[in-house]
Amino acid sequence: MMAQFLEVKAAHPDCLLFYRMGDFYELFFDDAVDAAGILNIALTKRGKHLGEDIPMCGVPVHSHESYLAKLIRSGRKIAICEQMEDPAEAKKRGGKAVVKRDVIRIVTPGTITEDGLLDPRGHNHLACVAEAGGALSLAWVEISTGAFGVRGVDARGLGAALADLLPGEILLPDRLLERPDLFEVWGEWRAALSPLPAARFTSQGGEKRLKAAFSVDALDAFGAFTRADLAAAGALVDYVEATQKGRLPRLEPPRKRAEGASLEIDAATRRNLELTRTLAGERRGSLLAVIDRTVTGAGARLLDRWLSAPLTDPAAIAARLDAVAALVDAPAAREALRERLRRVPDVERALSRLTLDRGGPRDLAMLKDALTEAPGLRAGLDEGLGDAMRGAMGGAPDLLRGLTRDLGEHGALVDRLARALAPDPPLLARDGGFIAPGYHAGLDELRTLKDESRRHIAALQARLTEDTGIGALKIKHNNVIGYFIEVPSRHADRLMAPDSGYIHRQTMANAARFTTVDLSELENKLRGAADKALALEQELFADLVAEVAGRADAIALAARALAGLDVLAGLAELAEARRYVRPRVDDSTAFAVAGGRHPVVEAALEAEQAGAFVGNACDLGEASRLWLVTGPNMAGKSTFLRQNALIAILAQTGSFVPAESAHIGVVDRLFSRVGAADDLARGRSTFMVEMVETAAILNQASDRSLVILDEIGRGTATYDGLAIAWATLEHLHEVCRCRALFATHYHELTALAGVLDRLSCHTMRVREWNDGIVFLHEVTAGVADRSYGIHVARLAGLPDAVLARAETVLKRLEQGAEGAPSPAQLVEDLPLFAAAAAPPRASRPASPAGPDRAPPAPEPSALEQALAAINPDDLTPRAALEALYRLKDLGQAG
Repeated sequence: MMAQFLEVKAAHPDCLLFYRMGDFYELFFDDAVDAAGILNIALTKRGKHLGEDIPMCGVPVHSHESYLAKLIRSGRKIAICEQMEDPAEAKKRGGKAVVKRDVIRIVTPGTITEDGLLDPRGHNHLACVAEAGGALSLAWVEISTGAFGVRGVDARGLGAALADLLPGEILLPDRLLERPDLFEVWGEWRAALSPLPAARFTSQGGEKRLKAAFSVDALDAFGAFTRADLAAAGALVDYVEATQKGRLPRLEPPRKRAEGASLEIDAATRRNLELTRTLAGERRGSLLAVIDRTVTGAGARLLDRWLSAPLTDPAAIAARLDAVAALVDAPAAREALRERLRRVPDVERALSRLTLDRGGPRDLAMLKDALTEAPGLRAGLDEGLGDAMRGAMGGAPDLLRGLTRDLGEHGALVDRLARALAPDPPLLARDGGFIAPGYHAGLDELRTLKDESRRHIAALQARLTEDTGIGALKIKHNNVIGYFIEVPSRHADRLMAPDSGYIHRQTMANAARFTTVDLSELENKLRGAADKALALEQELFADLVAEVAGRADAIALAARALAGLDVLAGLAELAEARRYVRPRVDDSTAFAVAGGRHPVVEAALEAEQAGAFVGNACDLGEASRLWLVTGPNMAGKSTFLRQNALIAILAQTGSFVPAESAHIGVVDRLFSRVGAADDLARGRSTFMVEMVETAAILNQASDRSLVILDEIGRGTATYDGLAIAWATLEHLHEVCRCRALFATHYHELTALAGVLDRLSCHTMRVREWNDGIVFLHEVTAGVADRSYGIHVARLAGLPDAVLARAETVLKRLEQGAEGAPSPAQLVEDLPLFAAAAAPPRASRPASPAGPDRAPPAPEPSALEQALAAINPDDLTPRAALEALYRLKDLGQAG
C-alpha cells in the first residue's frame, strides 16, 4: 500500500495527496505534517519507511469539503486519490493484492466546483497570462459556470485587468516572472500565482487545444485572436483538463473583449472606492453590498461583473437603462418577476457539475425547478409590461425582450425530469431512491420484488417464532454477515441441535446468531433486487444527464437570461427604494450632477437614522473641468469626491444613480487617489504609495478620463508637498485635460485659478458657532478662508493644553505670514516650554493660585449644604415634601 502511495505521490509532487482508505482520506509523510498543522487535527504514525516512523493524519470522506476549504485558503493544491475498485475485487487477485487507486482530480484555488467551497454570490476565476510576439494576453474561465473570456493587455494595464477579475489562481509561464516591468504586478498577486513551464504557453499548441475542446476546424467564428490570445486561452484549457483528469467541463466559446469596451479602473482606485470589497476585505459596506437587490446567486454574480467592468458604449448602456426604466414603471410586474426568481436555483453551477460527472439527482431537480419557471416569467413580463415588451414605448426595452427570448422552450426536458425524479431526491446518485415510481417499469418490478422479500422476511420471523416458541427471536441485518436470526443465549442450545435446521453463524456475549436455508434464499433475492435496482437507477441517471448535456447550450443561455432579469429587476427595485434617477449617458465630455449623493454613506445614515444626506451638485463641463476643492477636514471633501466617481460607475454600469439629475459623458478610465497607507511588504512609505498612485494617474489619464485626487503632497515637507501638488494640478489641466476633482489644504493653490482658465475653486461650507464649527456638508463656489484644523482636533479630544499651545503657534505663524518667519525665529519669539503649562479652560475663570499649587476648592452653596444634609431613608412622606419645598426656596434665593 505504501509503495502504491509513493508512486501516486511522485506523479503529483506539488499537491497534498488525499489517499482514499475506506471511509477516510489519509495523508502521509510531509503531506500529513503540513495538513495537520493547517487543519489543527491529530498527527499520528503508521508503520515505518527507511527505518523512520511514517507521519499520518486523515479526514472523513463524508465531510472532507470543509477540510478542503481550509487547505485551499492556505494556498495548497490537493490531489484526490480514489479507490477505483471494490475491495472484494482486489481480494480475488490474492490475499496481498492492493485495491486499485488513482487520482481523479486536482483541486486548486481556481478549479473548485463544490457548492460548499464556493461563494454562491461571488465569482471564482481562473486566469492565465501569456506572451507571444512581444504582446501580452489575459484569459480567464470560471469552470463552475463555464464563462470563458480573453483580452489583450499591456504591462501597464495588466494590474487593472487582474483587479477587475479578482482571480483565485493565475497561471503564467515561469519566464514572465523575470520581466522587470511586471515585478509590481506579481508582487501584488504573489499568493495566487501558479507558474508553469513556458513550453505549455505556445500559440500553436493553444490553437490546437481550443479547436479540440470545441470540436471545430477553425476559431474564426469565435473572434479574431492574436497569438498571445491563443497561447493564454489554450494553456487555460490545458490546465483545466489536466486538473480534472481528462473531464473537461462545459465551457462557453472564448469571448474576445474589445479594447476599451469597459471602463478601466486600476487596483488602487478599486480599493479606494470600495466597489466590491471594503478596505477591510469585507463585502458588507461596499458599493456592491448597497446596490445588490438580486434574489439569486447567479444574479448576484452577474451584478458583480457589471459593476466591476462598467460599459463604455452609450448604446449598450442605454439598453440596460431602458430595461431598468421599464421595470421601474411597472412595479406589479417587477414584484411578480422577483417572486418567481426567488424560486429559481443556481442553474449555471448545477449544469457545470453535471457535465463534469460530479452532479447528483438534486442538480437535475434544480434544473427542472428553474426551467419550470421560464414560461411563467415570460408570460408575466408580456402581460405586466404590455406595450413596452412589444416595443411600443419611447425607448423600447430591447434587452428585456432579448432576455425573455433567451429563456427558450424546455417543455420536453422539464416534463421528463418531472416524471423521472422523486420529490426531495438525495444529494448523491449512489444513494438511490431518486427515480419516481411509474417512470420505469423494470425499476418498479425490482422495487416490488425487494419490498416483497422484506415482507417475506417479516413473515419468516413470525413463523420461526411460532415454531420455536422463542418470543425474543428476531431477524436482523448488518453489513458484515447480512441477514441473521438472533436469539438470547439462554435459548441458543435448542437451535444448536444437528437436526434443528439452524446453521450457527456467531456467538455473542448475550446472544447467538443463526441462519437457515430459507433465510439465505430470501437474502439472495433481496440483495440481488436491491443491487439491480440501484444499478438501473444509475443507468437512468446517466441517461438523464446525457440529455441535459445535449441541451447544455440552451440551458446555459436560459441561465444567463434568468441572471440578467434578476439584475435588472434588482436595479429597478433599488432605484425606487432609494430615489435614484436615470442618468443621461452619451459620447460627450460632460459631467453634470445635480443633488448628487454618496450611495454607501446615504444607506448608512438611513440605517442608523442619523439624518438625511446633503446632496451636492458637480459640473465638470468644458469651462470648469477641473475643480479645486478646499475646506476643513470632516466637512465632506472626500465623500464629495468619491460620490461623483461612484455615480459615474453606476451610470456606466446601467444603473440609475443617487442624484436629482445626471448627465455623464462616457469615462474611459477612472482614477482615484483618496487616502493611502504604508506598504511595508515592499518597503514603501505612505508618501511613496501616494506618489506611485499619482504617477500612474498622470501617465495614463486622457481627456475622457475622470480623476479624483485628495490631499496630494501632504506626506512630505510643506513646501515640497505644495510644489508637487502645484505641478500635478498644472499637468492635469494642461496635459491630461481630463475631468478632475482635486481636494487640498494648500490654499496657495487657489492662486492658479487666475492662470488656468478651466480651473474652478469650490469649498465646503462651515459655520462658526459658540467657539466651534458646524459642518454643513455643502459644496459652494469659492475658497475656504481657513482649515479649522484646531477645531477638528478639539472634536477629536486633544488635551486643552495642546489645543491652546497650537492656537498660540498658529497666531504667530499667521501674523508673520508676510515676512515668512523661520522656525528658529518662532522658537526664539515664543516662551520656552510654554506647552508644559496647562492653560486654563475657556469655560472657567483663570485661577489665582499660580502654576505651583492647585486652586482652592469653592465653598459649597447653601442649597448644596442643605441637599447634603438630607438622608432620604430617614424621611417620611410629609418630611420629604417639606424638604423639597425648602430646597426650592433656597434655589430661588440663589
